[in-house]
Amino acid sequence: MKLSDSTPTPRRVAPLAVAVTLSVLHAVVSSPAWAQAGRIQLVDRVVAVVNDEVITRFDLNEQKRAVAAQLKRQGVALPPAAELDAQVLERFINEKVQLQYAREYGVRADDETVNASLQRIAADNKMSMQQFAAALRGEGTTIDRFRDELRNEIVINRVRDREVESRVVVTDNEIDNYLALAKAQGANQAEYQLAHILVLVPEQATPDQVETRRKRAEEALRQLKTGTSFGQVAAVFSDSSDAAAGGALGWRQGDRLPGLYAEAASKLKNGEFSDVLRSANGFHIVRLLDKRSGEQRSVVEQNKTRHILVRVNDLVGEAEAKGKIERLRDRIAAGAKFEDIAKLGSEDGSASRGGELGWVSPGDTVPEFEAAMSKATVNTVVGPVRTQFGFHLLEVTERRSQDVTREKSRQSARAALRERKADEAYQTWLRELRDRATVEIKLNEG
Repeated sequence: MKLSDSTPTPRRVAPLAVAVTLSVLHAVVSSPAWAQAGRIQLVDRVVAVVNDEVITRFDLNEQKRAVAAQLKRQGVALPPAAELDAQVLERFINEKVQLQYAREYGVRADDETVNASLQRIAADNKMSMQQFAAALRGEGTTIDRFRDELRNEIVINRVRDREVESRVVVTDNEIDNYLALAKAQGANQAEYQLAHILVLVPEQATPDQVETRRKRAEEALRQLKTGTSFGQVAAVFSDSSDAAAGGALGWRQGDRLPGLYAEAASKLKNGEFSDVLRSANGFHIVRLLDKRSGEQRSVVEQNKTRHILVRVNDLVGEAEAKGKIERLRDRIAAGAKFEDIAKLGSEDGSASRGGELGWVSPGDTVPEFEAAMSKATVNTVVGPVRTQFGFHLLEVTERRSQDVTREKSRQSARAALRERKADEAYQTWLRELRDRATVEIKLNEG
């Protein structure tokens, strides 16, 4: 997450407390004495109820302020207030149902994990925590709100990993078929920079509901054809979580896009957008921003590496995990064999192999691990190294240059298939979760 992409967290309040407070205030305001005196005005109200939680006008306005700031930074004109309300509220509801699901199944992010992520974000922006907090204030938010939003993001990512990513399986046979088809079609490594608009259709939608959503997508297309910017139309009409960013998907290899998007992108010129496309999840409009060719042959520096991992999770905090990995490092420094300590103390699947990862190519590991590995002196233990998984000790035992074109092709195919399946599975899961929720929208009441 970059500083410029930060979104302030709405105020979290206890549903029962809000209900009671609003009930009392309504009673007071409606009493004859106060009606005559006119001395109190209700400034907050419920705009939606999601299962057993409420979203207030204050909550919605906080989210709108963040979205408006992001659109302003991108030079996108704000949509009409009513349309912005509806779009932001729908995305807010989607966030709510995911966080509620996380609480139900005990998925959370402890303070140590959140604070460590916060410090890494500040470092990525080349700022101290004091400078980072000041920069956030300049954007109209606070470090506490940013921390809360970061916690929600971590939790939602963990829910996605648990409910979607872990269920996506790519077989060797699928990879073989994928590569054979690519070869038969003469496919290259073209990459596309895309933006999109997604109008979701509820699961088991009635024909009338489908028609309503289709008309909404067609209205978005009509506005695009009259010259309204894609970013503005996405902010108003798209149900995707990236709507406030103009629907930007970034650079994707063609084989890592959903088939519907890849086919559309291959027919577009830079700046053009597609007609309304239909999928199982809803209606889509795709815009091609840019296209480039990728590289075919790959010669890389590989490191034969082994490691020891102590995980940071809901049960083991930052300080405890770091203390344990430092004790393991001290034992190795005192003469214990790396492989023996890995077998006894590592919490990674490689523990039974003495921590051996084999030959590791660039991009095979997370950035923090790769950076430490590439700088390591051969046969020297390095660490602790902090990654999203926990704390590592690592040792590079050999280093070589290697042509990995064939291996990279298979890795790329696996990643492409996995990414495609994960994107589609996530949208399907989120739609099902949203449809199962009891949602009452009161946006236009009062």
